[in-house]
Amino acid sequence: MRPVTIIAGQMAPLPRANVDTDQIIPKQFLKRVERSGFGPFLFWDWAQDAEGELDPRFILNRPEYSEAVVLVSGPNFGSGSSREHAPWALEDRGFQAIIAPSFADIFRGNSYNVGLLPIVLSDDEVAELTVIADDPANQVTIDLSAQTVTSGDFGTSFDIDPAVKHRLLNGLDHVALTLTHAEEIDRFEEERPTWKPRL
Repeated sequence: MRPVTIIAGQMAPLPRANVDTDQIIPKQFLKRVERSGFGPFLFWDWAQDAEGELDPRFILNRPEYSEAVVLVSGPNFGSGSSREHAPWALEDRGFQAIIAPSFADIFRGNSYNVGLLPIVLSDDEVAELTVIADDPANQVTIDLSAQTVTSGDFGTSFDIDPAVKHRLLNGLDHVALTLTHAEEIDRFEEERPTWKPRL
């Protein structure tokens, strides 16, 4: 997992509430065994018109938002089923952070596990950022170490669990975090009586 330190770039506004995981990545695209390759199917039902062509009105189909690295959305983002594919699809599309007033707990945890940063801001702050993001020329900077979000004259801070922050700053998924205790694990194995089952 890549370390998360500074995220800087373009925002894409998606001011919708209750964006659930089946909207993020519909069930028919969950057949892949790899974690990659889900980006092209992100928000599939919203991105297509009735004829199955890309809908130019959908925000992520607009070429001026093709480089967006931060998605600004509404409350309860990532609700619905607990599929890990939702943050995988967002990450594969190039998003590094999602800003919303609230997130579904399982989605937030799944996002942390792939280095996708969900940031909770107030309703008013998200509304202000949505207006800023309506101009694709505007940029945003997220500093995880300082826990700040800035864009032009806009600036605010956000909360994050210190343990999660440590993991993200150091690029540690659960396996890598476990391996930081490799010496203690080896010592435990060496001291464990041989007649007991091996771990």
